[in-house]
Amino acid sequence: MYEKIIILSTILLTSLPSCFSSYPFDKGDAPFISSDVYHQNSHLHGHITRNSLTKNRHGYAPRSSPKAFNVNNFGAKANGNDDSQAFMKAWEAACSSTGIVYFVVPKNRNYILKPVKFSGPCKSSLIIFKIYGMIEAWKNPSDYKERRHWIVFENVTNLRVEGGGRIDGNGKIWWPNSCKINPQLPCLGAPTAVTFVECKNLRVSNIRLENAQQMHMTFQDCQNVKAFHLMVESPGNSPNTDGIHVSGTRNILIQDSIVRTGDDCISIVSGSENVRVTGITCGPGHGISIGSLGADNSEAYVSNVVVNKATLIGTTNGVRIKTWQGGHGMAKNIIFQDIIMKNVTNPIIINQDYCDRPEACPEQKSAVQVSNVLYKNIQGTSSRPIAVKFVCSKSIPCRGISMQNVKLVDQTQQDVSKASCSNVKLDTRGNVSPLCT
Repeated sequence: MYEKIIILSTILLTSLPSCFSSYPFDKGDAPFISSDVYHQNSHLHGHITRNSLTKNRHGYAPRSSPKAFNVNNFGAKANGNDDSQAFMKAWEAACSSTGIVYFVVPKNRNYILKPVKFSGPCKSSLIIFKIYGMIEAWKNPSDYKERRHWIVFENVTNLRVEGGGRIDGNGKIWWPNSCKINPQLPCLGAPTAVTFVECKNLRVSNIRLENAQQMHMTFQDCQNVKAFHLMVESPGNSPNTDGIHVSGTRNILIQDSIVRTGDDCISIVSGSENVRVTGITCGPGHGISIGSLGADNSEAYVSNVVVNKATLIGTTNGVRIKTWQGGHGMAKNIIFQDIIMKNVTNPIIINQDYCDRPEACPEQKSAVQVSNVLYKNIQGTSSRPIAVKFVCSKSIPCRGISMQNVKLVDQTQQDVSKASCSNVKLDTRGNVSPLCT
């Protein structure tokens, strides 16, 4: 019975690319536009009309070229002052325009922004948000009225964010005031650098995101998402700086990216379904995590997750599922496969007693059910003797946990590592080391 469930889950999850094959504006569909785009009719605020021309490296584009909105034409100066209003004016013009629209942040410029929200719905059939230059966060925390957000895209359908540019959250201003760094301070949290909320048919690619105030990039209640060729980077000691955070999002592919942060490289939390993570290099950081789930006795659901072709280097965890005691719901149909661990502290871990508090968490009977989890083709080294750790609930134990072709070696002893397992029903196939005793 369990084997049938795993086979069905595998078929479902490996078919996820088909969810994206119908993405309405895939690579190559939109016309080329250079970072040097300019507009002759500046009094039209950068709106390209039938009588205006767009210049790129190929000369002059035909009159049927898409509309482009360059933030410079809306008053952005890139001179160290706040350019937020210019960005918002450019967005309002782009969002209210029809057809394919470009929002252009020119190269070789450094724009500083206070918190901004790019809201939809928009009239355009596709908005291509081209970041060629650099966007840097405003340095004064008191100007963040919505403390948990900096750049937000909300309720936008058919959106691309790309261009090869950089987004810098200036996190070094925020990190010293974190209760993770100074326990004497209240835990107030800090902004996520880039948040996508209720966006559909979204593609984010070729962006460098660094030094986030807290999380770097969050997908919240989105549908049909591709995120690939991203570089996400913050110091290993920066607090709560998750790389890519997925919450309440369905049909998302995260692919071919490098994430180096002070917290989870990728975190997947409640409401997320049909998630595929492939070709990720992670480290430093806390690894790739599902959870935490069920905090404050809440209900949480995560299902149909595949993580494959990942390399984790020097992380505190490898692939982890973490749930709080007292929670409800389930995390099910999860596959971790084709993964390389290099000097990872906890390469494989399920923890249903997760407690991210200074004081001990009281034992509770309820828990988020963890079931149908497959670990396949995982190898590498652990920085500690215990490489596999299953800490499952006494009242609601882990069910349907399977390991196939797993070999983890103790980095310090260059010997077979150990496993620590409690309240878990485990099935093993092929060569598995270490084994639960």
